[in-house]
Amino acid sequence: MLINFYKIADFLAAIFKIMCLKRFLKIFNKENNLDKKLSNTIQKELNTNNMGDENKFNYMDIKEDFAAKDKKHLGRVIAIANQKGGVGKSTTAVNMAGYLGDLGYRTLIIDFDPQSNSTSGLGIERENIRLSVYDIIIGSEEPQKVILKTSFKNLYIIPSSIQLAGAEVELVSTMKREYKLKQVIDKIKEDFDFIIIDCPPALGLLTINALTSAGEVLIPIQCEYYALEGLGQLVNTINLIKENLNENLIITGVVMTMFDQRTRLSEQVIEEVKTFFPDKVYRTIIPRNIRLSEAPSYGKPIMEYDPGCKGAVAYKNLTKEVVGYDSTK
Repeated sequence: MLINFYKIADFLAAIFKIMCLKRFLKIFNKENNLDKKLSNTIQKELNTNNMGDENKFNYMDIKEDFAAKDKKHLGRVIAIANQKGGVGKSTTAVNMAGYLGDLGYRTLIIDFDPQSNSTSGLGIERENIRLSVYDIIIGSEEPQKVILKTSFKNLYIIPSSIQLAGAEVELVSTMKREYKLKQVIDKIKEDFDFIIIDCPPALGLLTINALTSAGEVLIPIQCEYYALEGLGQLVNTINLIKENLNENLIITGVVMTMFDQRTRLSEQVIEEVKTFFPDKVYRTIIPRNIRLSEAPSYGKPIMEYDPGCKGAVAYKNLTKEVVGYDSTK
């Protein structure tokens, strides 16, 4: 009887140990999961706020670098504009800016399009952006805090975000709403050789802000029939801004994009544009090129993705024309 008692006691003790062990494992797993969730949350927050160490830099380095260089600062502000979408505005902005930086010019892209194509085209993850051009225009954030250094030579960017889509509505009731971007650019213009503004595909307040801020406007036109529609409206808008808001604005040039040499239509469109813009069409024509289409998905300008392709050669030549290496148009 006593032996049976001890066996029962041992059995109950074993069960108690198992229950205690299960309880311990349950608590341990719960705490471990909480630690993992907390770790993931902290890491996500760090990624969101830091934008990666490679994008962080001391803005004063720009001023010091300019002071050290014995060369004339250019300070050219070029808006790339066309109210029609899909004509190559962002492609031109990213690739021309990339080559400007490669040629030794300190270059800043202002992505002024809510679609943020220039931002993603330079390898910057849109979901990780903490501050964007919206925070400068609407939130009065200092531009020096928003500028990001890209991984490409001499190339910087003020990124865009989807918040910019609502900026036009917010700007309506604002004093001097047409000059919001100009006020920003005036603070940093002396720190860059070129500032390239990638405009949205519309003629609203954002584009008006860009044209009011710029000294020059470059117009990309697709080599297709529908690309000719709306050119008169664009030119009228430019003239109105020149008369009322920015008397120094000029059309620096027109670049023909997505040229397909297999079609006669492309040649006809170029001739029509030359009639519409005499002495303004660049000699360099950007061909339709699959490598140009692929490059943004890798977050690289074409000079980094495939420097030997036809599209890369064309944008390099275009950049030289814009700089003035070859001013014949």
